[in-house]
Amino acid sequence: MASPAAPPGVQRVTDRPGRPLVSGLLIAAAGSITFSGKAIIVKLSYRYGVDAVTVIMLRMLFALPIFLAMAWWAGRGKEALSGRDWVGVVGLGFSGYYFSSMLDFLGLQYVTASLERLILYLNPTLVMLLGWLLYGRRWRATQVLGMAVSYCGVLLVLGRELRLEGANVGLGAALIFASTVSYACYMVYSGELVKRLGSLRLVGLATSVACVLCVVQYAVLRPPATALDIAPAVVWLALLNATLCTAVPVLLVMMAIERIGPAATAQTGMIGPLTTIAMGVWLLGEPFTAWLVAGTVLVIAGIFVFSAPARAA
Repeated sequence: MASPAAPPGVQRVTDRPGRPLVSGLLIAAAGSITFSGKAIIVKLSYRYGVDAVTVIMLRMLFALPIFLAMAWWAGRGKEALSGRDWVGVVGLGFSGYYFSSMLDFLGLQYVTASLERLILYLNPTLVMLLGWLLYGRRWRATQVLGMAVSYCGVLLVLGRELRLEGANVGLGAALIFASTVSYACYMVYSGELVKRLGSLRLVGLATSVACVLCVVQYAVLRPPATALDIAPAVVWLALLNATLCTAVPVLLVMMAIERIGPAATAQTGMIGPLTTIAMGVWLLGEPFTAWLVAGTVLVIAGIFVFSAPARAA
C-alpha cells in the first residue's frame, strides 16, 4: 500500500536529508537544556524555606494535567489497559518517577546542582549493571573502561565537595545515586510495557501515577494550613519546573528520537551536565573549580566510551 502524500512542508524536508538531522539535533539539545534546569529551580525554591515534600508536590500538581492529557492523546483509539498493564504502570510510576524524584529532591538539599547532574548521568551504566545482574547480559571491555572513567569523575567532584561542605554531601550523593538506581530499574523493566502501550502513553500514565502519589504524600505528611504559608515565588518556580523542565523535555526528546533516533538523541544529551554547571554557577553562585571541570570531563568521556557499542549497533 502506498504511503499517504505528505504536506508540502514535509516534502521539502524529505528532499533535503540534512534538515531533519539538524532540526533533530537542535530539538534534542533543547530537551537536554530544559531538563537541566530542574535542579536549578529546586535549589532556588529551597532558599524560601520549603522542604522536598512541598517542592515535589507543587511540581507534580502542576504537571498532572499535562501528563493526563499526554496519556489520553497517546491512547486514542487503542485498547484499554488490562489489570496486568495497570499493575505495571503503577509499579513503574512509583519506581521511575515518584521514588526516584523524591530521592533526587531530598539529595539536592545537600549537594550542588552540578554534582547531582553528574551522578544522574551515570544512569546508562546502572541500566547495564542491572541487565547483567537480572538477565546475564555480557559486558564489553569498552563499557567497563567507560564505566570506570565516569565513576572516577564523580568521585573526584564528590571528594572535593566533601572536603569543603562536610558529611552531609555524602548523604546527598547517596540519595541521588539511589534515585539513579530507582530510575534505572524503571528503564530495565519498562521494555515490555513500552512495546504494548507505546512510550508516550506509558510515560503519560506512569508520571500521572507519580503525580498523584506526591500529592497524597503531601496531604498525609503536612497539615492543610501549611499550604497557605508557601511563598508565591515557590509556586511560580514550581509551575516553571512542571512545564519547562518536566513536560517540555519529555515531548522534545520524543520528537528528537523520531527524527534522529535514540542513539544520536542520547549523545546530544551530553550537553546536559554542562548546562547544569553553567546555570549553577550563574544563578546559584556555585563554585566553578578545576576539580569540577576535570570531573565533568571524565564523566562525559566515560559515558561516551561506555555507549560506543550502542552507537555502533
